[in-house]
Amino acid sequence: MTPFGERLRELRKRQGINQAELAAALDVSPAYLSALEHGKRGAPSWAFIQKVIQYFGLIWDEAEQLQELAQLSKPKVTIDTAGMDERATLAANLLARRIGRLNDRELDQLLAFLSDQPRGG
Repeated sequence: MTPFGERLRELRKRQGINQAELAAALDVSPAYLSALEHGKRGAPSWAFIQKVIQYFGLIWDEAEQLQELAQLSKPKVTIDTAGMDERATLAANLLARRIGRLNDRELDQLLAFLSDQPRGG
């Protein structure tokens, strides 16, 4: 699942509607909506995000957050370390190798570090 897919599912469930109903309202196929929610599709288009924002009546911070989540929802990521310190290449490769084995605590710590959030003990 992607951050955008998780948020879309939360919004849909909060309204008490199923995927088919939302897909019809957004003029997309239920298969596309399901793929988005399950992280099997890349980040959605700007136009689609705007439809979602309008449909759910999101304003200001919520709309901005949804747009940011969409940008951070690419299930296949490439990190170009060409021209960087060799440690950057090593770090990117180690992360790619280990990310699937990180537990919840380790993922939270990594996210806090990468997001410049205060880290807990």
